[in-house]
Amino acid sequence: MATRRTEMTQESRRLLVTAAAELFAEKGYRQTSFIDIADRAGISRGSIPWHFGNKLGLLEAVIDDRLHTLLTTFGPLSGEVRGDPLEQVMAFIRMPVARLFITLLAEAVEVDSPIREHYARLHTALREAVRTRIPEHALPPGTTPEALTVVLVGTVIGIHAQWRITPEAVDLEAVHTTLRALLPAVLEGTGTDRE
Repeated sequence: MATRRTEMTQESRRLLVTAAAELFAEKGYRQTSFIDIADRAGISRGSIPWHFGNKLGLLEAVIDDRLHTLLTTFGPLSGEVRGDPLEQVMAFIRMPVARLFITLLAEAVEVDSPIREHYARLHTALREAVRTRIPEHALPPGTTPEALTVVLVGTVIGIHAQWRITPEAVDLEAVHTTLRALLPAVLEGTGTDRE
């Protein structure tokens, strides 16, 4: 059984990760300070280095937390298929926390970005999660699972970025219908019931 001190430590850590995720999504990684995070979390800023070592350690905790949430919400980490993958993608795009991934992407593309490596790890995990959902028999002729995975992840990131930047110009329902029409073999091959 956890002690009261352990529970408080875990709660402080959770509050800091949540506050940092919100602020990184709103302001970006570089523009967010320890003071901003501590104020949002309602916790002393000295708690951040105590829990995470530094700001990069906090970012890693945020990415791990959000990736875990994403993978457990939209499919078990084991890769077991659960639900319609396209419905899951569209639901993810609409989630407020998903904005974090687009905000960080803008910073991660810079060669000297301190978050580049962490974001690359995120992309690797997303590709692995998507790859487990594509059965070999569903591959269009002349494609590989790896290439199709890159195309699918890139498509989702592109749609997501466009919708976050100009939501009035991107009709997500029409995009959903179009993706379903373009990807029937892959979507039918996931073992989901869409009758």
